[in-house]
Amino acid sequence: MPVDLIRIVSRDSPMALAQVERVRAELATLHPGTETTVLPVKTTGDKWMGDLSQVEGKGAFTKEVDAALLAGEADLAVHCVKDIPADRPLPAGTMFAAFLKRDDIRDALIHPGGLTLDQLPAGTRIGTSSVRRIAQLAASHPHLECVPIRGNANRRMEKLANGDADALLLAVAGLERIGRTDVITEILSTETMMPPIGAGVLALQCREGDTELIDTVSPLGDPDAYRETQAERMLLHVLQGHCNSPIAGFARVERGGELSLRACVFSADGKTVLNAHEWAGRLDPATLGTSVAVALLRQGARDVIDSIAH
Repeated sequence: MPVDLIRIVSRDSPMALAQVERVRAELATLHPGTETTVLPVKTTGDKWMGDLSQVEGKGAFTKEVDAALLAGEADLAVHCVKDIPADRPLPAGTMFAAFLKRDDIRDALIHPGGLTLDQLPAGTRIGTSSVRRIAQLAASHPHLECVPIRGNANRRMEKLANGDADALLLAVAGLERIGRTDVITEILSTETMMPPIGAGVLALQCREGDTELIDTVSPLGDPDAYRETQAERMLLHVLQGHCNSPIAGFARVERGGELSLRACVFSADGKTVLNAHEWAGRLDPATLGTSVAVALLRQGARDVIDSIAH
């Protein structure tokens, strides 16, 4: 029997709450009799506008959400997989109940003048605090300047309008979730801008012992998203990447069911780019993630990652 009431905890940003609404809508379709309520929490990462490495890195976006789950104040947490640290395990007593069908994994350029990335003149200030984006731009478009910009997507667009930057890079999926695809100037291919690990995937996290809840929400999970996420998170775990590590990559389940994983490790200045791309064959997703990570480590990824302060 599905549970009668599910209390969902989430970050309180507009994008996070839009993600919760997607989960609520899918749950309502699957279990019309199940009620849902939302507990929004403000996380350290949302309050802090400086360098994330000074406040536990990516964990700054999940700590308060995890605490509400563990304290029994909520039953289910909705996270962006890309915000969940992979260099340490989930909090003891919690687990992933489902990974939802994957959204667009690509990045978008927003330029008020309508120019594409390749058309931007030297010295154009790109607003982004993502080390992944900064390193890739340094490698491919060294004539552009990156300026730090934090906050939710709406806040960043306000800063762009105020002249704090000349252009922005934002995730396509995020702009879709808040209904602002109208601002997109160009959607960048994954060859131009490789996505972060876990891009476009929402994870449902719950307490391990809540078997009725797990049975209720697990059918929302997408098998392809599960396989892709397992491979990507194992890659990051083996590399022991931290929030200042420019690591990018994505797994893909092809139509025939074959799984591949492509990943890159960059130096902060973009001068070193390590590449690996493998097909799973008979390997399970976690083994594929390990194999690609080992291929990168053979090329010197450990030294590149350890050379960046965090």
